[in-house]
Amino acid sequence: MLNPRRAFIAAAFLLTVFFLISRSHNSEQSPSSSTESRDAEAEALAAANAQQRLPPPPPQKPMIDMSGMSTYEKLAYQYEYDIESKFPAYIWQTWKYTPGEGEFQFREQEASWSIEHPGFIHEVITDSVADTLLQLLYGSIPEVLEAYHALPLPVLKADLFRYLILYARGGIYSDIDTYAIKSALEWIPPQIPKETVGLVIGIEADPDRPDWADWYSRRIQFCQWTIQSKPGHPVLRDIISRITNSTLTMKKEGKLSAFQGNRVVDLTGPAVWTDTIMDYFNDERYFDMENSKGKIDYRNFTGMETSKRVGDVVVLPITSFSPGVGQMGAKDYDDPMAFVKHDFEGTWKPESERHIGEVQQELGEGEEAPKEQ
Repeated sequence: MLNPRRAFIAAAFLLTVFFLISRSHNSEQSPSSSTESRDAEAEALAAANAQQRLPPPPPQKPMIDMSGMSTYEKLAYQYEYDIESKFPAYIWQTWKYTPGEGEFQFREQEASWSIEHPGFIHEVITDSVADTLLQLLYGSIPEVLEAYHALPLPVLKADLFRYLILYARGGIYSDIDTYAIKSALEWIPPQIPKETVGLVIGIEADPDRPDWADWYSRRIQFCQWTIQSKPGHPVLRDIISRITNSTLTMKKEGKLSAFQGNRVVDLTGPAVWTDTIMDYFNDERYFDMENSKGKIDYRNFTGMETSKRVGDVVVLPITSFSPGVGQMGAKDYDDPMAFVKHDFEGTWKPESERHIGEVQQELGEGEEAPKEQ
């Protein structure tokens, strides 16, 4: 039987045991609970920070009926132009074979572009791949695809493809018979912010002589064997519309079957390319023509030795994309402004009309080769 003393001792013992058990239990649970709490708080904070860093999702483009739009309007809706975006790191070229096939004979030229542009995506597009790619990019604008497939000569399709791929994806297009001398990162002068430029072009011909029309299509002619562009540029939109409409008109009138190769420059080549650029420079939708010093024409570009900026277009002198031709003020390949070497193979022409660049170098000073198409 417990006396008061023994009862007191037993109660004290039980209280002590209970206290120790409770303390031990709390000490075992507290670090875990505290750690879990800290982990949950850290995860929530990290999620909040990550959410703040993520750019907002682009607004969803509303579905509209494009059946009543012109080709120009459809193109503008399909691919918007953002001048502040970066130039995409793409290099596009076309040929009948890929570099991995034995029949490919431009390995040295093709490799120069990859060497000068590490990190760029470099694609050599064959005809079959071009068909599939354009179907993907322009399936919603069927008249563009109809015009492309209706063109009767490979060179016409090659010309149109370069405009189409640059308009949809941007980057650099250059003919398969060109060498990259310097990286495109050096084409735009450092004093010109790249977020203010959407198109980089070069002068192909500057024939300062009275009979220039016997040799070239335009007094100043911009080359289209090398072009750099951001997607959606208005110049590309305009030339695609022009070629599409002209081609489908000729198809409707039954004139495509009789199309002659000497008219390439006017339908898809440097003549229509030059006209489109000049029209853009004088388009009041993009330039303040009321306060302009006058119409922009060949006089603004003849005799250029350095680059010139016109709106969002950088125009490079003839040396940049045509060094070493030995005429029209073009300097040699080692000039600081020499960026691309063109072999002038004219691979779409008969063999007797190829190697135009070699013919030019054999002529005497002041003489010029026959008009290149």
